[in-house]
Amino acid sequence: MTRVFWDYAIMGCGTWILAFAVKNLFDPMGLVTGGISGLAIILKELWHVPLWITNVVINVPLFLLAIPMQGWKFVQRTLYATAMLTIGLAILPKIDIVGDDMMLSSLFGGVLSGIGVGLILLQRATSGGTDLLSALIHKKLPRFSLVEILQAVDAIIVVLGIAVFGIRQSLYALLAVYISMQVSDGLLEGMKFSKQAMIISEYAQDIAKEILTKMDRGVTGFYARGMYSKEEKLVLICVVAKKEIVELKTIVHSIDENAFVTVSDVREVLGEGFLEKQKN
Repeated sequence: MTRVFWDYAIMGCGTWILAFAVKNLFDPMGLVTGGISGLAIILKELWHVPLWITNVVINVPLFLLAIPMQGWKFVQRTLYATAMLTIGLAILPKIDIVGDDMMLSSLFGGVLSGIGVGLILLQRATSGGTDLLSALIHKKLPRFSLVEILQAVDAIIVVLGIAVFGIRQSLYALLAVYISMQVSDGLLEGMKFSKQAMIISEYAQDIAKEILTKMDRGVTGFYARGMYSKEEKLVLICVVAKKEIVELKTIVHSIDENAFVTVSDVREVLGEGFLEKQKN
């Protein structure tokens, strides 16, 4: 129960950060970054439709279609995130943060929206809109990948933004999209990245013992034959958190200065001592 509470609390924070960026940084400058929020900015410019109303009008039918097609389990978290985003767009105050500086709007808007999207995705949800629409289209047109459909939908919205606001705003919007993607990816992968070390040493047993006792990390050993020396040696494999890799290398080199060590990035690790497999 506590885990579920924190999941939804983090989702709520993420959606409100995203809503703040859309309402106070993207909308005032006409930065159409794709998605339903981008479409809402276009409609607000053309017909003065409030952002939150567009979010409701477009998302409600999408959810009504998605529930029977995809199931309640698929949409429940996204429904919550969409509702919170709509509330945020409706009630968050309008604050003039950067004046008419379009560069600052795209930079800070990109950072804030990236944080917001990242927090939402970390909880296995989306903010609805084009993500949901793309999933529904993919159900009917499986020959196109979900990513291809999402890119096509967002591209259409960006092109509409060019028609309404001009090329200058659209170029700044693309900068904001790039920053947002980098920030959200960094937030997602930064939570999951680990380091894998492969260690070859004459003192492999001693090194393994030190890692097990001092770092409380598992170590896997297997024998491999050097094709030049024709000798068999014990090779150690150990996965640690990023912050622990310095300690691991210190342990290895304190025992064997000539140990052969390679370190590589591991994008995600599930299991004891790392991320648990999440359940809805």
